[in-house]
Amino acid sequence: MHHLPIQYQQYQYYQLIQIKIYIMKMIIFVAVALAAVAVAALPEPPKILKSEFDSQPEGGYHFAYETEDGISRSEKGELKQTVDEENQPLNVVVVRGSYSYVDPEGKLQQFNYVADENGFQLEGQSISQVSGKK
Repeated sequence: MHHLPIQYQQYQYYQLIQIKIYIMKMIIFVAVALAAVAVAALPEPPKILKSEFDSQPEGGYHFAYETEDGISRSEKGELKQTVDEENQPLNVVVVRGSYSYVDPEGKLQQFNYVADENGFQLEGQSISQVSGKK
C-alpha cells in the first residue's frame, strides 16, 4: 500500500480548508447582496407636509394631515347634547370630515362624511348613489 508523504496530505487538507472558506465567503456575499436589494426595493413612505391636532376639554377635537403623495384628511368632532330613546339627555360627539387621495389613474378622489346620531353618511363623486324609490 502506497502512502502519500505527510507534507502532501497537509497540503491537500490546506486546500480543502481554503475551498470551504471561499464557499462561505460567497454565501455571505450573496446573502448581503440579496439583503441590499430587498432594502433598496422598499419604497420610501411619503413625507408629511402638514399635521395638526387639537383637543378640547369638553370632548371636541380637530385634526388634519397632508402628505406629499396627495393624501389629505381633516376631521372635527363636536360635543352635542341630544336625547336618547327614553328622552333622557345624551351627549354625543358629532364628527364631520373629509379625505382625499389620488387614485392609480391619477384622478383626485374626494370624500366628505358626517357621523352623528343619524349614523354615518359618506359623499363623494365616485360613490354610487342608491335611490330609495322603486
